Amino acid sequence: MRGIRIGSVFGIPIKLDLTFLIVLPLFAWLIGSDVANLAVIVNDLFGASIDGAAISAGSMQWVLGSAAAIGLFAGVLLHEFGHSLVAMRYGYEIESITLWLFGGVARFKEIPEDWKQEFTIAVAGPLVSVAIGVVSYAGFLLLPASQAPAQFVLGYLALVNVSLAVFNMLPGFPMDGGRVLRALLARNRPHAKATQMAAEVGKVFAFLLGLFGLFFNLFLVALAFFIYMGASGEAQQTVLKATFQDVVVRDIMTGRENLDVVDEKTSVAELLERMFVERHTGYPVLRNGDLVGMVTLDDARGVKEVERDAFRVDDIMSDELTTITPDADAMDAIALMQERGVGRLPVVDEAGELVGLVSRSDLVTAFNIIRSRGSLDAMPRADASLAQLR
Repeated sequence: MRGIRIGSVFGIPIKLDLTFLIVLPLFAWLIGSDVANLAVIVNDLFGASIDGAAISAGSMQWVLGSAAAIGLFAGVLLHEFGHSLVAMRYGYEIESITLWLFGGVARFKEIPEDWKQEFTIAVAGPLVSVAIGVVSYAGFLLLPASQAPAQFVLGYLALVNVSLAVFNMLPGFPMDGGRVLRALLARNRPHAKATQMAAEVGKVFAFLLGLFGLFFNLFLVALAFFIYMGASGEAQQTVLKATFQDVVVRDIMTGRENLDVVDEKTSVAELLERMFVERHTGYPVLRNGDLVGMVTLDDARGVKEVERDAFRVDDIMSDELTTITPDADAMDAIALMQERGVGRLPVVDEAGELVGLVSRSDLVTAFNIIRSRGSLDAMPRADASLAQLR
């Protein structure tokens, strides 16, 4: 979810996902086309007397639909700021806030593991939504009956923001309620185990929400799918982080003395023969002992068979290297592989000298060995996250 950056507030980049550019006018149309019925709901709930027919005449319904939709997403944005500003008080860095198809998401560089901090951060968003609802209701009460259009918008926003807060507090991890549940579970158990338990509850919630959506609203089916995937993904990432706690690249890499490398002058035909014999699909490329690139099976496949004796490794290798230091965290290696879409990273020291290589296979092997010690036997498998590095 990269999004289009539109500005920054409190040092937090604000982005719009492409799906938001679709869903905003869709919501404006849905609200505008149903203004009369929504006015009845607002009247019944707040004891008002807004004339639904009058405010839905002509272009007024579309003006109100647009105003309500913009107000709705402004509330979602403030909801995410509630999470973000509290997190910043605890010292966490916020990568961005992005508005998208299902509302908003604040991306943290690090997930809080202190249960009190996570609890406070999680409830901050719904509390902001409730506050917006209260302020909207106060404005609704203060406006005279002659300002029916503005009354409608404020009444609608009061209703929707409180509803948003209530819905977000349902235990659908990784929604706010699910994070509150994890925080409470983490009071007397490891964070990874609490995540697993909250994720299982979140999956059940997603299944029930999707089942409900099949009969009443297909939008809820899509939301249930993303809740399910979010619960699974964060549980896997948490298990990976718990597994590789205090593990650095030096602990799991293949050292220079045991590393298979290839010279830049090696022919592609010789390279493929080595790959077949040694069962490797990627090699660091050296020139006079210095690292100058990486070459993979995919690079070699791009050369026609009749030309493989003529082409050398330096003709096909990638010289845009993504490297990592031996003292970097193992999780940093995983994140870097995922970000760059590579399956192996050359490990270089402060002088830029090649000291080893860490690969997806090294990470999978280390993960399985650490798990076999027994401390994480009850945890969910995180092999899927490692498999994404392919």
